[in-house]
Amino acid sequence: MTNPSSARRLILGSTSKYRRELLERLRIAFETDAPRVDETPQPGEAPVALARRLALAKARDVADRHPDAVVIGSDQVADLHGQPLGKPGTHERAAAQLKAMSGQTVVFQTALAVVCRYTGFEQVDLAPVEVTFRHLTDEEIERYLRAEEPYDCAGSARSEGLGIALLERIDNDDPTALVGLPLIRTCRMIRAAGIPLL
Repeated sequence: MTNPSSARRLILGSTSKYRRELLERLRIAFETDAPRVDETPQPGEAPVALARRLALAKARDVADRHPDAVVIGSDQVADLHGQPLGKPGTHERAAAQLKAMSGQTVVFQTALAVVCRYTGFEQVDLAPVEVTFRHLTDEEIERYLRAEEPYDCAGSARSEGLGIALLERIDNDDPTALVGLPLIRTCRMIRAAGIPLL
């Protein structure tokens, strides 16, 4: 997990175990620190703007505490016809989200930000993922939620688990974006920030 040629620390500004597991795939040393950011959408804020704003706010917040480090921030908002769907938090909200998404194409807007205060580096990018849900029965929704309890996932479904059975198709250019951290973009941006990967 270490890369001796990397002089600058890498910090993942997230408490998400999914993002941590994805970043571990790169076999590079990193730390985690929880960003202190209010994730409440602003009035009328579009899902793309919300995801980008929160990803950058998370990276900046952690970078303020670790100015010498390269910090990754990320956020994901499910975009149902322009309406943002966040983490449901409860069974009832998750069921309502899945009923609303049944038979629909939802764009999961996964935003990524990389910030280093010391060097002045700051980049933000977006990895949209189009997900088409099958027509779901109430019974399927209930069985899925009881089995996986995806209450901490934007859009109430874990595509890397049983949630894949809810879907008709996935269209994207960065395969890990739907799980929460677009690794192709992550690699490009942290290389640009001065951290070698290979």
